[in-house]
Amino acid sequence: MSYRFADRTKMFKTSAIREIAGMIQKKGSDVISFAGGNPFEHYFPHEEIKRAFEKVFESGKGSLQYGMTPGFMPLRELISERVKSKGISAKPEEILLTTGSQQAIDLFSRIMLSPNDVVLTENPTFLAAVQAFESYEAKVVGVSGDKDGMDPEDLEKKLKQHQPKFIYVVPTFSNPEGKVWSEERRRALLELAYKYNTLVLEDDPYGDIQFHEEETYTPIAAMDEQKSQVVYTGSFSKTVVPSLRIGWVTGPAPVLAYMSQIKEAADLMSSPLNQQALYYLMTEMDLDAHIRMLTKQYYQHMSVMQDYLKTLDGDLVSWNEPKGGMFLWANVHESINTTELLAKILDHGVAYIPGAPFYVENPQQNTLRLNFTHSSPEKIKIGMERLTAAFLQSLK
Repeated sequence: MSYRFADRTKMFKTSAIREIAGMIQKKGSDVISFAGGNPFEHYFPHEEIKRAFEKVFESGKGSLQYGMTPGFMPLRELISERVKSKGISAKPEEILLTTGSQQAIDLFSRIMLSPNDVVLTENPTFLAAVQAFESYEAKVVGVSGDKDGMDPEDLEKKLKQHQPKFIYVVPTFSNPEGKVWSEERRRALLELAYKYNTLVLEDDPYGDIQFHEEETYTPIAAMDEQKSQVVYTGSFSKTVVPSLRIGWVTGPAPVLAYMSQIKEAADLMSSPLNQQALYYLMTEMDLDAHIRMLTKQYYQHMSVMQDYLKTLDGDLVSWNEPKGGMFLWANVHESINTTELLAKILDHGVAYIPGAPFYVENPQQNTLRLNFTHSSPEKIKIGMERLTAAFLQSLK
């Protein structure tokens, strides 16, 4: 049988993370993985979630029936209240619930992108977002930057050159670099978006995992006083549990209207059962206290990992200390190709993600991403002992 697939399937790519997960599985359960982006299961609010689902069934509010596409209104009301603390004004009816923030990225791409349209992103950037953009036959162009965010000069140059449909950014504890944009860079991006009439897709799944309470990281959406330029998406996957698959998005009304319409075609609605459970969880559990616990614990995880990197010569590895989120991004000696080295690293019983797949152009082969949230501090110690030993051995 000759299958006549759509031309766009030529753009589909397998995630490097999924491929490495397969490699790890073949090596067996003894491998300590810093490769994924998972939270630590020990911190999940198991009992609170159990009680929340019991509450759903006790309420008898049609949780097993089809729901409305925009989502469970009481939960949207809670989200509307929560984002006020970030400076974002979004009425409940201006919030669309999605199956994870990844669906928000996909729906937005679906209504915005035609073949050969351009999306500007950081370089490197979130791998799954690039997969979504390219699945709709878009061209993804990287914008140069540094630890403070996109370079405004290069951004303006590429806005003029490519006239992109939108700019995709993760300015707070970015994936993969774990960096935080400065307020100046955030405002510069927004001013250029106004100037060139270009939308911004701001992805903020990690923003609540903030290690330093005294610091303030204002979302670009909160700076958009006209509420015309920024589409903002968040998720409960990192702060509650991933399996609920509840994300949300807010932005200009015409954008949300099209996203809601196309969501009807995609899946009719996200799970009413899970949405109602999350609603009861948020009303009966102190979510902010839970997030403070996560933040405190993840800071310890990160510190353990960083302490081992500090034992290596500065010429071998360098990094910026994460101020939150889930990832540590490292540059190793230029003689080391982290993709080629991975097979040997796996033989030592530890895994990471090479940095190259996160680049949309000009990949730096001597980079890697380490996740510090999935393993316990005890396992991180063992894994980092293996990793540092393997790196030192690779230089011999």
